[in-house]
Amino acid sequence: MKEITPDELAIKMRNGEKLHIIDVREDEEVATGKIPGARHIRLGDLEDRLDELDKNEHYYMVCRSGGRSSMACEILLEKGFSVTNMVGGMLSWDDELEF
Repeated sequence: MKEITPDELAIKMRNGEKLHIIDVREDEEVATGKIPGARHIRLGDLEDRLDELDKNEHYYMVCRSGGRSSMACEILLEKGFSVTNMVGGMLSWDDELEF
């Protein structure tokens, strides 16, 4: 499984790269702030919402600490998606937040 650090992802954002970030945390967790532009799809809803994702795009998966996003990556990899897990999750995110 591909992995990226929060700092590496923040650099990509600052460099203006077009990123598809999916935050798989629960609603109350996302309410505390998410990565700007990230799409919120709870892990438990992911398989039911696969039709919202494009297999031609690459997705960066995010959660609180990296565990649930790793599970999300495994689900998406099995379905033929291209994904990268942000290790350390939002606990390690030191950049801008969107509320």
